Amino acid sequence: MSRSANRAPAPASAASVLRGAVPRAARRAPGILFGVLADACVVGLLGLSMWLIVRSGEQPPILHLTFAIVGVRALAIGRAAFRYAERLASHDAALAQIAALRASTFDALVPRIPGALDSRRRGEVLATFVDDVDQLQDEAVRVRQPLVVSGFVVALSLIAVALLSPVAALVLTVVLGAAGAAAVALANRISAADDRELAAARAGLVDALLDRFAAAEVLAAFGGLGAQRRRIAQAEDRLARVQQRRARSAGLSGAVLSFGAGIASLIILLALLPGITGSSAAPAPSAPVIAALVVVPAAVFEVFAQVPVALAARRVVRASAARVADLVGAPIPIEVPTEIPLESPAVSADGSCAPGAVAVAPPRDASVPGAPPLIAVRDLVVRRPGRAEPVVNGIDFELRAGETVVVTGESGSGKTSLAEAMVGFLAYGGSYRVRGVEAAAMPPAELRSVVGLCEQQPHLFDTDLRQNLRFASDRDGSGGADDAVLLAALERVGLGGWVEERGGLDAPVGERGALVSGGQAQRIALARAILADFPVVILDEPTAGVDREVADRLLRDLLGAVPPDRAVMLITHTDLPDGLAPRRLVLGRSR
Repeated sequence: MSRSANRAPAPASAASVLRGAVPRAARRAPGILFGVLADACVVGLLGLSMWLIVRSGEQPPILHLTFAIVGVRALAIGRAAFRYAERLASHDAALAQIAALRASTFDALVPRIPGALDSRRRGEVLATFVDDVDQLQDEAVRVRQPLVVSGFVVALSLIAVALLSPVAALVLTVVLGAAGAAAVALANRISAADDRELAAARAGLVDALLDRFAAAEVLAAFGGLGAQRRRIAQAEDRLARVQQRRARSAGLSGAVLSFGAGIASLIILLALLPGITGSSAAPAPSAPVIAALVVVPAAVFEVFAQVPVALAARRVVRASAARVADLVGAPIPIEVPTEIPLESPAVSADGSCAPGAVAVAPPRDASVPGAPPLIAVRDLVVRRPGRAEPVVNGIDFELRAGETVVVTGESGSGKTSLAEAMVGFLAYGGSYRVRGVEAAAMPPAELRSVVGLCEQQPHLFDTDLRQNLRFASDRDGSGGADDAVLLAALERVGLGGWVEERGGLDAPVGERGALVSGGQAQRIALARAILADFPVVILDEPTAGVDREVADRLLRDLLGAVPPDRAVMLITHTDLPDGLAPRRLVLGRSR
């Protein structure tokens, strides 16, 4: 039974990605509230300050100015305090949400790695996963919140101005609308193309940097470092040009709005000037009020300036959301299994499963008479993504506790594909039962708690030995095994003396295990498998790249380190050392 039958991930869309990037309304509300208060303080501070200056020139009794003096101080303090609170609340909500989005994006990418993303450049995938996902936090912080806050504060300001002078409110509304439309149109015309080019420029730079660091030795050996540096410099220049053009666009939009603020103040002054000189029969506001009305447009335009910036950020965020949706929405190859819904019906009494069923392999004791084998494979067929012909076709074997089976075959015969199917990385045809339960019916995490894989090139994290081992034993989130257990596992795989020479578990392993040899990396990987307590351990080409004498010693040590109650599947293309004669499974050449 193949788990590929349970495939129903809905295609991702930019809208769904954006919804996942925006915090709930309750989390956004404090940031919006503090933002409104901060911007209201900006407008109020400028208007009240100007009123106080002009009114003070009239030399009234000091008690008539007390409320304005206290108000200016309160608004000045409030502007800074509310702005700080707004930044704290909005960014806290956005960063928490983006962390959840990044985790869900990673989960969506995992099943697509074996085949769905092969046609994409590494730099493109990395730039989308890192830069574009980071960019999505702007949807809440730099798009939605500024638009809501700016719109609310500008509306309140216009209402307040209208209560004092309908003429000033009309002038401010007309000039604000014209200048805002001009600023937005200018930004759209200049930077729209740059926004589309920004992602390509970022991906090009990341791709060049990855090639430089991943192939440093080869480039140095063949004199290619200079050419690669030039490629990186060209990618940096391209990205800098795009960013400079976008910055110029933002500067021009700001200049238009500043010019509009000046025009609005000048028109308001000219419109209200007859009232000051007494040449108009209509009642006019007092001189301090007129002074405040003349200067308020500067504050209102400053608040409104967030709108063109938010609309520009909106284009970038929408483009990032589209790229993320395209990445996580790539069709999963039929050869790659997907997670089975937890609400699916249970497995029948005979161990078979209905479509979509979830089954958990029971922890049965293999020593009990009549207990099923740990692994039972019948007529197994495995295909790799993008290949029509199966790489593994019609094999049968069983594996019980304490047994070892050696899988051999020429390069390309499907040995690694078989290992990946055993741990659920590839779907399969035929029957593959784990402790009597069809593996296709088990959640992947449950399957991988029984069958563990030591890869041909095990990944070592750029930290110390302790952290490279402890996570393997941390099944319940308690922190993992203590140092004594870790050292015992290393001793079992033949690294006890080496660890002591290196200074203990604090010894670093380097990036991707640069500070350890290939054989030592394999031993560390086996120590992980022992700590994880896998009933079945798969060793995939543990002696690849190792000379024969060292390979024989390594194989003896690895097989001897596996506890006797575990089962071992050893994948190798080399001959076994003398004295080792386990069962063999020979795979034919793939077509």
